[in-house]
Amino acid sequence: MSEHESNEQKHERGNSRVITRLLASVMLMFAFGFALVPLYEKFCEITGFNGRTTNTAAQSNEGMNVDQSRVVTVEFHTRVSRGIPWEFHPEVRSIRVHPGEVKTVNFIIENRTDKAVIAQALPSVSPGEASLYLNKTECFCFEQQPLAAGERAVMPMQFYLDPDLPDRIHRFTLSYMMYDLTEQVQVTANLAE
Repeated sequence: MSEHESNEQKHERGNSRVITRLLASVMLMFAFGFALVPLYEKFCEITGFNGRTTNTAAQSNEGMNVDQSRVVTVEFHTRVSRGIPWEFHPEVRSIRVHPGEVKTVNFIIENRTDKAVIAQALPSVSPGEASLYLNKTECFCFEQQPLAAGERAVMPMQFYLDPDLPDRIHRFTLSYMMYDLTEQVQVTANLAE
């Protein structure tokens, strides 16, 4: 019987190890879910995947001359994170701009749920090189956007292109991916209390 008990104890210890590893994996996946947006942003910044992310602070174009001899087309694409019933789109799909000229484009977001949410937009530019010359003076992507249930908001993005933008770049795309950060913000607030 002692051999049988020994085998049973080994089996129980083995089961305990498997359960411990599974629980640790679940906790790691949960933590990874909270870190996903900042990790994705860093990944795009390092690799240039999905375009290159843009600046996250307001820039100034004081003393900059407008290059009237050049016109660059900026296209706008928007998406929302999978499974989120929001509407999110620019008022215009593209705009023509002279380097050095300040332009404003409004983006519309509508929370089609019955609960308040906190949204955050993550920008990227393609081709990535163009992001070095795109300067935002105002952008909804700089901060989180609280939206009440059913609320519709107009969010401005003001920008200019640096006149040093290479001549070979005549067109580029500025994309925004909108994420729901409601749960992450609530967890962070609860941890801070």
